Amino acid sequence: MNSIDDSHIQAFQAIVWSYYGRHARTMPWRINHSPYSVLISELMLQQTQVARVIVKYEEFTAVFPNVETLAAASLGDVLRLWQGLGYNRRARYLHETAQIIVNEHNGTFPDTLDELIHLPGIGKNTAGAIVAYAFNKPSLFIETNIRTILFHHFFEDNTVVDDKELLPLLQASLPDDNYREWYWALMDYGTYLKKTAGGRLDQSRHYKKQAPLKGSIREVRGQIVKTLAACTMSESVLRETLGVDDRFTPALEGLLRDGLVSRAGTNLSLTA
Repeated sequence: MNSIDDSHIQAFQAIVWSYYGRHARTMPWRINHSPYSVLISELMLQQTQVARVIVKYEEFTAVFPNVETLAAASLGDVLRLWQGLGYNRRARYLHETAQIIVNEHNGTFPDTLDELIHLPGIGKNTAGAIVAYAFNKPSLFIETNIRTILFHHFFEDNTVVDDKELLPLLQASLPDDNYREWYWALMDYGTYLKKTAGGRLDQSRHYKKQAPLKGSIREVRGQIVKTLAACTMSESVLRETLGVDDRFTPALEGLLRDGLVSRAGTNLSLTA
């Protein structure tokens, strides 16, 4: 699509709002859309399905109900509670962000894109989501559901599309207010389209298919963190316990380098 037609945009908005009005989903971070709730949900939702996140989100916020309790916790405790979500670096980013908000911002969440993107693990799109969901301010961000919707309605052919081509359409479709609910509507409608019409993500220049977990170094990283979450042990015992192949050494080295695992003499543990 080379131009933005107002009537097309209005028809598109009507379809999205109509679907949302009939099929809006209830999620805990929509009921409580405080900046803290949104931050946790957005980091958990990176590469993890909603149903799985809801369970972990509720467990996590029961133990760490606010940014102060999360900032005061040890990284090891955060990692233990994170188990089951994978991509454990996200837990470290969340913990570091909480500490920055408490120690450098007196517990007050930044509410602008420029401030948010300087926090650990928060890129431009995650920052844009936080601005919209937590503060109900206008922002633009692209993720898979939004790509699916815009491909379906504005790019009917199979050409490869850059996100730069999507941004003007997203901008034109923003309502005059209620930005938070508009993005909720997009998320729900996008989920529906992916199930019924296909994600069409091969049209995106930016989409990268997630590598399989089975047989990957990432799989062993998760096994190491899960095992050390239960107790401290030596590297030799850990290696014997897991019984893995030559992925063990790069997996462990990566966890040590990322600060998720610590070594004290011959013993390994989750970082305190």
